Amino acid sequence: MTASESTPFDVEKVLAELTLEEKASLTSGSDFWHTQPVDRVGVPALMVTDGPHGLRKQVASSDHLGLGESVPATCFPTAAALGSSWDVDLVHRVGEALGRETRANDVGVLLGPGVNIKRTPLCGRNFEYVSEDPVVAGEIGTALVDGIQSQGVGTSLKHFAANNQETDRLRISAQVDERTLREIYLPAFERVVTRAQPWTVMCAYNKVNGTYASQDPWLLTTVLRDEWAFEGLVVSDWGAVHDRVPALAAGLDLQMPAAGSRPDDEVVAAVRAGTLDEAVLDQAVRRVLHLVARAQPAVVGTGTFDVDEHHALAREAAAAGTVLLRNEPVDGAPLLPLAEPARTLVVGEFARTPRYQGAGSSQVNPTRLDDALGALRAATAADLPFEPGFTIDGGPSGDDEALLAAAVAAARDAGTVLLFLGLPAPDESEGYDRPRLGLPENQVAALAAIAAVNPRVVVVLANGSAVDLPWRDLAPAVLETWLGGQAGGSAVADVLTGAVEPGGRLTETIPLRLQDTPAFGNFPGEAGEVRYGEGVLVGYRWYDTRELDVAYPFGHGLGYTTFAYGDVVATVRGEGAGSTVDVRVTVTNTGARTGSEVVQVYVRDPQAAVLRPVRELKAFAKVTLAPGESREIALTLTARDLSYWHPGLRRWVVGGGEMVVEVGASSRDVRTTSRVDVVGEPLWGELGVMSTIAEWLAHPVGARLAAPYLTLPEGAPEPDESMQAMIQQMPIKVLLDFGFAPLDRDGLDALVAAANAQDASGSGASVA
Repeated sequence: MTASESTPFDVEKVLAELTLEEKASLTSGSDFWHTQPVDRVGVPALMVTDGPHGLRKQVASSDHLGLGESVPATCFPTAAALGSSWDVDLVHRVGEALGRETRANDVGVLLGPGVNIKRTPLCGRNFEYVSEDPVVAGEIGTALVDGIQSQGVGTSLKHFAANNQETDRLRISAQVDERTLREIYLPAFERVVTRAQPWTVMCAYNKVNGTYASQDPWLLTTVLRDEWAFEGLVVSDWGAVHDRVPALAAGLDLQMPAAGSRPDDEVVAAVRAGTLDEAVLDQAVRRVLHLVARAQPAVVGTGTFDVDEHHALAREAAAAGTVLLRNEPVDGAPLLPLAEPARTLVVGEFARTPRYQGAGSSQVNPTRLDDALGALRAATAADLPFEPGFTIDGGPSGDDEALLAAAVAAARDAGTVLLFLGLPAPDESEGYDRPRLGLPENQVAALAAIAAVNPRVVVVLANGSAVDLPWRDLAPAVLETWLGGQAGGSAVADVLTGAVEPGGRLTETIPLRLQDTPAFGNFPGEAGEVRYGEGVLVGYRWYDTRELDVAYPFGHGLGYTTFAYGDVVATVRGEGAGSTVDVRVTVTNTGARTGSEVVQVYVRDPQAAVLRPVRELKAFAKVTLAPGESREIALTLTARDLSYWHPGLRRWVVGGGEMVVEVGASSRDVRTTSRVDVVGEPLWGELGVMSTIAEWLAHPVGARLAAPYLTLPEGAPEPDESMQAMIQQMPIKVLLDFGFAPLDRDGLDALVAAANAQDASGSGASVA
C-alpha cells in the first residue's frame, strides 16, 4: 500500500514489520504539524492543525502562535460565545462545518475543543474555553466533537488537565486536591471522552501536584484509560514533553512537534536497557498507526464546503451566543430592539474595526469579515453617523481628547447611541494572562461623557472573558457579544435591530470586583506552584455559597420576550448508586414575540457530610417558543448528578437524605423548587485506631463491636452535650490511652481487624 491509496493499511501487519528505531520515530512528529511517515512500510504522514473555532492550516512557515499565514477558513465564534448559546444542536452543526473545512484541506485532526474551566476571569485564554461550569463545558464540548468527527476527521480534546492560567504555563504546578479535580476540573473531559470518544486527547503543559501532565500515569492511564475507557491517542501540547521515556510509560503516545533525534535515541536506548518495556512502546505506536489509518479516507479524499453557507452559520451562532445583560426602559420603553434605527449614532472603533477572535495558536484567517458599522448601515438602509470616540491599544492611533469631544458633540443630538466597547487585542492572548478585569480607562471615560449628554446609551461589548461593569448604571442597555467570529458584526446588527433575538446566557459569572473572585489570592501562584485554595467553590458555586453580590449571575441573559415557569415535579426512582430523579416543568412564552429560554436545573444537598456548594447545575435545555406557546421540559438526573466525590472512599457517593431540585433562568433566578428524599448508600470506610468515636458509631459493624467498650462505668454522671461533642471527635485510641475504655492495645487492634473483616450484615470474624 502506498501513501496515496485511500484504503487504510493493516496496523498490526505494519507494526510487526517496524524496526525499533522506526517505532521510536513514530512517537514524535516529523515537523510542526505532521506525524512521522515510514515510507518503507507505506505509512504516510498525517497533518494536524490548530482550531478550535476555525481551521488554521499554515501555508508555508510553521509556528504555534499564529505568526505564519494560514489558508482562508471560516472563523466561527470562539468557545466563550459558542458556549453562551447553550445550544448543543447549533454547536453540533458548527462542528459539522468545521469538520467539512478540515477535510477539504486534507487535514486529519483539528486541535480542539478546549474544555478547561474558567477558574479566574483573568486567564488570557478564556476565550478558547466554554464555561466556569463542567456540565456546560462538557455538553458543548461533546456536541462540537461529535459534529467535527461526523465528517471523518478527528478532534483533540484539550488541555488535560488543570490548565487554567497562562502565567508560567509551561512549568507551573497546579496544587489541587482530588475531590476538586473530580468535581470541577475533570468532569468536562470525562463527559466528552465517555460520550464522544475524541480521536485524540491533548495533555497540558503544566504540572498537576508536582508531576508534568505529559508524564502523569494517574491522569493519562488510571483516569483517562482505565476509568473512562478512552480508546484514542494521547498527544502532547506543542513543547509539553520534557522526557519522552517516562511520558510513554505514563500513557503519552505522541510528542509534538518534532524535537530532533535525541528523544528517539533515548527511547531506543531505554528499550534496549530494559527500562522501558517494548510492549509499552508498541502500544503507543499502535495508537499512532490507528490514527493515521483512520484519517486516510478523509485526507486523500476530495472534500468541499460552501463558504457562504458557513458564513451564514457563523452569523447565526454569533447571535445565539450574544447575551443581553441589561435592557432598562427609557421614556417608557426598553432601548432594544432599536425602535428608530435610522436615528442612531454609532461610537467606538470596535464597530468599524471588529475584535472577533483572540490571539495565539487559535487565530484564523477568515474567508471574509463583517463589521458592525457596515452591517448596521445595510440593515437600516441609512448612512448612520460614526465617531471613533477613543483609541484602542493595538488599533488606529489618534488623539483621545479630540475623538471624545467629537463623539460627545454628535451624541447630544442623536436618538440612541450605540457605544462599542471592549478589551484591546493585546489584553487577551494565549501565552500570558490579562492585566486587569476592567475596560481601559479611556473607554469608561467616553461612556461617562456620552451618558452625561444622552441617556439613551446601548453598550456593545467585545471581549473574550468577563469584565467588571462598575459603569453599568450609565447604560440602560448592555449587550455582551464576546468574540463573535467573522460574522459577528452582522450578528450584532441582527440583534440590535430585532431581526434576531439575543439568544445567549452567561456561562461565567460577572463579578463586581476582582477581589471577589474565587481564585483571588491564589492566582497566579508563586515559586512554581499555584494553590487551588477555593476547592470546589469555583465560579457561581463560590459567589452563591458565600452570598456575594455579583454584577450578573451565571446563567443570566435577557431576551425580547418573557417566560413563565410552572411548578416543577421531581420524582425519585431507585436508591443509592441506582438513584435517578425525573424532573418535569412547563415553560410558557408570555411575551409578544418568539424567543428562546434556557431552562436550568440545579441540585442542592443541604445534608451532605462534606461542604457542597449551595447549588450546582446538573442539566439544562434550550427551548424556542412562539407567543403563548407552552412546552413541558423533561430531564433526568442520574445518581452521578446527585453525588459528590468522597475523599476517604475515593469514589462517587450518593449521600442521601433530603435534596432540593431547583429550576430557573439563572443560578440566582430560581423559579420553582421541589424537595425530594433520596435513599443514600453506605458511606463507611475502613476503621483504624485513629478513627474517631463518631466514625466508629457511624459504622454499622464498628458501632456494634465497640459498644461494650464505650459504655459509662456504673454510677458515672452522664456527660453534657459539650462533653459528648468533644468525645465524638476523639480517636478511639485516645480514649484507650486516657484509660476510659477497658481495652488494651492488642485488644483494640483485634477490634479494628474484626470490624474491617465483617460486612454490613455482621457476618465474618469476631473479637476473641
